[in-house]
Amino acid sequence: MKTYVVAGLGRFGRSMARRLCELGNEVLAVDKNPDSVQQIANYVTQAVVADAQDGDVLRALGVRNYDCAIVAIGTDLSASILATLNFKELGVPMVVCKAQDESHGKVLEKIGADRVVVPEREYANKLAQGLSSANVLEYIELSQDYGISEFEAPLPWVGKTLRQLNVRAKAGVNIIAIRREEGIQVSPGADYTIRLKDVIVALGDYKALSAVQKR
Repeated sequence: MKTYVVAGLGRFGRSMARRLCELGNEVLAVDKNPDSVQQIANYVTQAVVADAQDGDVLRALGVRNYDCAIVAIGTDLSASILATLNFKELGVPMVVCKAQDESHGKVLEKIGADRVVVPEREYANKLAQGLSSANVLEYIELSQDYGISEFEAPLPWVGKTLRQLNVRAKAGVNIIAIRREEGIQVSPGADYTIRLKDVIVALGDYKALSAVQKR
């Protein structure tokens, strides 16, 4: 389980906070608007009315102990910059920021954001990749709860057969294909042995898919 603090609870921030919590992570949601905090309170580990522009407040909340901070303040440039600076100064290992546009993103990168996301661009790039590639997407959403994920075989799996791993019973996911340099194996049999750098294509719910990728 990882720990996240999400600052800014607009549509993007709420969606991120809720999904991260659904995936089994600990999530602290922060916004200076009490109504926004109230809307997310039942879906995260903790929701607090606080201003991420105030470094002392963030320090008091113990954000330095979190694995990742997500600055989801996309419309107020100054607030986004101050929040990002605060998280970096407090020593949060990973700071991910939402940017309204490319210019906003460049500013956030200059002040030390570890990753900048422009949601509209990210979605467009992923859609274009899916339309132009014959390969399975990194993640395909099938419903609110289920999807197909593509990931490199975890090291503990290497050298073991699918029968030995028995991931369907133990982890709740179905392996539907495996990709190697030689090609793709669809519906691999129980005696299939996992090799280093095999790419697993699996079907399952979000929590199960997230769990197997962390092994």
